[in-house]
Amino acid sequence: MSESKAMILGASGPTLTADEIALYKAERPWGFILFARNCVEPAQITDLAAAMRDAVGRPNAPVLIDQEGGRVQRIRPPMIERYPSGAALGELYRHDRKKGQRAAWLMSRLHAFDLMKLGITVDCLPVLDVPIEGASNVIGDRAYGFDPKAVAEMGRAAAEGLKAGGMLPVMKHIPGHGRGMADSHHELPVVTASRAELEAHDFLPFVALKDELMAMSAHIVFTAIDPDEPATTSRKVIEEIIRGHIGFKGLLMSDDTSMNALKGTIGQRAARIIGGGCDIVLHCNGVMDEMKAVVKEVPPLAGEALGRAEAVEAGFGAGDGADEEAIRAEFRGLTAVA
Repeated sequence: MSESKAMILGASGPTLTADEIALYKAERPWGFILFARNCVEPAQITDLAAAMRDAVGRPNAPVLIDQEGGRVQRIRPPMIERYPSGAALGELYRHDRKKGQRAAWLMSRLHAFDLMKLGITVDCLPVLDVPIEGASNVIGDRAYGFDPKAVAEMGRAAAEGLKAGGMLPVMKHIPGHGRGMADSHHELPVVTASRAELEAHDFLPFVALKDELMAMSAHIVFTAIDPDEPATTSRKVIEEIIRGHIGFKGLLMSDDTSMNALKGTIGQRAARIIGGGCDIVLHCNGVMDEMKAVVKEVPPLAGEALGRAEAVEAGFGAGDGADEEAIRAEFRGLTAVA
């Protein structure tokens, strides 16, 4: 573990190439992330996750996925049933608070049933962003709603459902992507709200869930805190807001390094992510030349970052032994999902 590098890498397809295996063995990423291109059928996904872990010689190496439901669901029918969006669950919450929270818990518990059997141990959920009217649709219906308290309560339920199944959640996108008027996959969103506005709205769900073990950063500039750097590469945002005001002490990973909200070459981006104070560089697309650029800039896990990573690995569990079909039936009854 002490020799793992501070990065999570993707892969180009459903099986590892010889070059990918060689890179993983030589550079020892701490973890891996899967996308739809990596997921063809269940046995293949299980084999891919095992091959990734074999390459780094760590049977507990985290394997992540974005399995939210709605439009961000990497594994879909017929392998895994289609789940509703965060907004759909949020609508249930607005009609009946307890039913909404229960539905969020149940859906995450089902994610754990679905994913753990495939060798996937981390789900990048819950989305704790609180959109405002007119914001970019990059968050949109992925969010539970427009009220910070509702988002916090639904996010807490979702996180607890994953943990009940032995998985770990990643809250995103800290300290909040809800005000972004641009899609950070393509350009850099700039938020001009005051710090007081942000603390009273955007940051609240993250404060409520500050004791979770993992969070993913937002590629967003908050001019009231740091007008020059997005949160992902801003030491001021990370130290003053994420670690300070919010009080998050867990493992902080970047959002994807290849997103165009970040400036510079892929290598420069990776260096700035580490330099700004993130613990882990996330690189998702599996492009070999980009991964080679990342690994040159990323150090071995050490110090507080290593301690946080070790806490994550110690947090994986066997699950609560719940009956899958009973959970699935209750969820369908609450949400009318066939």
